[in-house]
Amino acid sequence: MVHEWALAESIVNYLSLELPGKKAEKVVIGLGRLQSIEQDILDFALRELLVQADIHVEEITYVIIEPKLRCRACGYEWKLLPEELNEEIAEMIHFVPEAIHSFLTCPRCGSRDFEIEEGRGITIVEVIK
Repeated sequence: MVHEWALAESIVNYLSLELPGKKAEKVVIGLGRLQSIEQDILDFALRELLVQADIHVEEITYVIIEPKLRCRACGYEWKLLPEELNEEIAEMIHFVPEAIHSFLTCPRCGSRDFEIEEGRGITIVEVIK
């Protein structure tokens, strides 16, 4: 829960710089599925902090960004479904995404040298003023 509040605070800080008039029609936020962010908690925190910062956003929309990985050794790209991971591993990756290298290897060549191209953290996808 504290994690989502900290993320919401970062979004509000970004919007306070991006919106000099403190108003937006719509904000689209991408949630990386790999980190298992609690959307309801994030949304509640974000709305509370926006009120405190006197920033008015008409609509907040969330899109889930699926994890996409790419092997640096062979170039293979693949999608990861977090539900395929056991609960303990998924929780470790939630807090430290880089821990994924301890548990997964490239399905093609077996290398642990891969990068997370998409699907972690939070992204401000769009701000419509």
